[in-house]
Amino acid sequence: MENEIQKGSWKKIFASREIILILVLLIGGIIVSIITPVFATSTNILAMIMSITVNGLIAVGMVMLLAAGEMDLSVGMTMAYVGVVAAYLNAHGLSTALSVIIGLLVALLIGFINGYLVAKVKLNAFITTLGMNCALEGLMLVMANGRSVTGITNLFKKLGQGTLFGIQYPVYILFIIVIVFDLLLRNTRRFREIYFIGSNASAARLNGINVSRVKICLFCFCSLCAGLAGVLITARFGTASVTLGSSTAMDVITACIIGGASLNGGKGTVWGAVLGSLFLAMLSTALNLLSVNIYWQNFATGVILIAAILMDAISERRKGVGEVISL
Repeated sequence: MENEIQKGSWKKIFASREIILILVLLIGGIIVSIITPVFATSTNILAMIMSITVNGLIAVGMVMLLAAGEMDLSVGMTMAYVGVVAAYLNAHGLSTALSVIIGLLVALLIGFINGYLVAKVKLNAFITTLGMNCALEGLMLVMANGRSVTGITNLFKKLGQGTLFGIQYPVYILFIIVIVFDLLLRNTRRFREIYFIGSNASAARLNGINVSRVKICLFCFCSLCAGLAGVLITARFGTASVTLGSSTAMDVITACIIGGASLNGGKGTVWGAVLGSLFLAMLSTALNLLSVNIYWQNFATGVILIAAILMDAISERRKGVGEVISL
């Protein structure tokens, strides 16, 4: 009996995608460090952590959308567009605080439009957000005249370049947001409703949940995360680039699925999404240090995404078979 309980406990532990990812990151890190000692240096590790702040922030919002059964393909251009808006305003004399606030309000408006069209008008999220992605890219290029926006103030730059105890501010911002929303998603009834909606939206409505309102709020939050990422990456590089964001949505969705989210909804955690982002960053860093061609890196990311979706599909099928047998 005790052996069965122990086996069940170990099985439960290793069923957690977060635990599996942590083990993969540790083992993979050790192997790469043996092959190329530069990987384990504090400078490289800090650079790798800093590199996930953008995708990690967006992943916090995206994983909640995926858990609710939706997705947002416009996050990359939302990030780039908000960065351009905030930089443009700041470069033309507006204070850093107002520039950032207006930029984030623009992000909220984008999220609201996406959410309203999907939740109220009942348009397909994939097509709607893909269309928004194209529209934002056009607006951004017109506003910036096809060039990067420069001339932002030092105070604005400090948001992305300032450090505390040798660690840049965006890392702290990411850590705080991850902690807060992971706790909310795991422990509060309102946030747990997201999983209920993703698993069965019709049943959620019958139980008194305002599905449309929740989805609109989630689209707004996802866009807000993308907007914040846009502000921070603009501050970090000291310029708003119009070439950012083309592959961001796919990278973030890949990270979320690796971290345990599902395209079918009803699953996913904030920590899992961030660990998925860290896994992709570690893979990219390792391949760069090993001088692997960039095209093969893109191929590897694509293969990993397909593998993660395949694993999720197999898991869903087994779950379905198990439910049928139990009936």
